[in-house]
Amino acid sequence: MEEEEKEMTVIDHLEDLRWGVIRSMIAIIIFTAVAFMATEFVFGVLILGPSRTDFWSYQILCEISDKICIDKLPFTIQSRKLTGQFTMHIAASLTFGFICAFPYVFWEFWRFISPGLYISEKQVARGATFFVSLLFALGVLFGYYILTPLSINFLSNYQVDPSIINEFDISSYVTTVAMLTLACGIIFQLPMVVLFLSQLGIVTPALMKVYRRHTIIGVLFFSALITPPDIISQCFITLPIMLLYEISIFISRIVNKRRIAKLES
Repeated sequence: MEEEEKEMTVIDHLEDLRWGVIRSMIAIIIFTAVAFMATEFVFGVLILGPSRTDFWSYQILCEISDKICIDKLPFTIQSRKLTGQFTMHIAASLTFGFICAFPYVFWEFWRFISPGLYISEKQVARGATFFVSLLFALGVLFGYYILTPLSINFLSNYQVDPSIINEFDISSYVTTVAMLTLACGIIFQLPMVVLFLSQLGIVTPALMKVYRRHTIIGVLFFSALITPPDIISQCFITLPIMLLYEISIFISRIVNKRRIAKLES
């Protein structure tokens, strides 16, 4: 009897996982369908926005200083495949759908794993869905309004020879925008990742302080590659990421103190 009950419990657990995945997929599909129908806004305004000089980020840079004003983007976007525009329309809509559905998708994931956590772990991770969703949204906005336009400006102006004209394929452009935006959404999860790893004792404040110099050098090198050759543009990339790193050290310090105090008690 006990084995049958245990087996049913496992089956029920897997059934719950299956329905969680199904509900998450439905949420993504709904937002994807909405984005697919709103072509003029999603594709014409959001996706292609960073390819135009009247984009909000470029206007802000011009207001800050004439030296970093971006008033020219020397490239054109083309579709060289018969199915190119249709395929990229679906890809862009799917990306938009995933971004919009992310809070619900994570909530389903968290709802599935939270019963298996200890009470102390649940207390540490209280409000995880809210903070993960908030950090993801901030990362997406940072990637879209800061990292993407600076990267597009750098790549469109980069030439190994003046005779080579930059004519980018629509698939390359959409993929670049999507990857940069989603990558920032993931990078901004650093504080939450450190929170859980610190709770497990894998990450400590001392360890993060040791690798702080390496992180600064890595971020500076990365920002120098994708931004114009000026200190202001590099700060736009470096400062938010390093701020997240310092916040993560602070979070790790608090979690480790609580973990050590619990072990000693």
